[in-house]
Amino acid sequence: MASKTNPTNILVLGIGNLLWADEGFGVRCVEHLSQNWALPENVHILDGGTQGLYLLPFLESADALIVFDAVDYGLEPGTMKLVEDDEVPAFMGAKKMSLHQTGFQDVIATAQLLGRCPERLFLIGVQPVELEDYGGGLRPLTASRVAPAVQTAVDRLRAWGVDVQPGQTVAHDLADPSLTRDAYEGGRPSEDAACRTGDDRFFPVKV
Repeated sequence: MASKTNPTNILVLGIGNLLWADEGFGVRCVEHLSQNWALPENVHILDGGTQGLYLLPFLESADALIVFDAVDYGLEPGTMKLVEDDEVPAFMGAKKMSLHQTGFQDVIATAQLLGRCPERLFLIGVQPVELEDYGGGLRPLTASRVAPAVQTAVDRLRAWGVDVQPGQTVAHDLADPSLTRDAYEGGRPSEDAACRTGDDRFFPVKV
């Protein structure tokens, strides 16, 4: 069988809800990628959040897709697992942790039905430590997997012939600067000042 040619339009996507602790892993990965690596114009970095089918046009315009996400593989917390091509939809829907995974599985299925799904799919997932912490940030173990996950993506991009260099990429489709990891986690009240199952920044104050 002939080998595939290098892709020309690549989407690097982080999905998940950063308001729920380790659910934000994928979003933090694309943030880290943008802050630490310089990418050419044919690589689009996108914070997909929990947008579901709104992501379909982005998939339709790509011939290769790299996805970062927190995925329940049933493994030890912090375990990173790589899944490729036809196996990706199955893993995204095997044990859903939240509605965003149902939504993204639908995105892939719809793109395939329309004949517009990227030819190459590469899922970089991590087994989360904690999800039930509204307003919380990544747990230390999960956070320690961000840089290795991004390095894995960089290695794959280079294998696809992409010139990736240390530096930064100006990405217009990431979260608002107020939601970057440093700002978001640094602005959270201490454990003594706020219950770890909630965050005053996201609940109305009763007077």
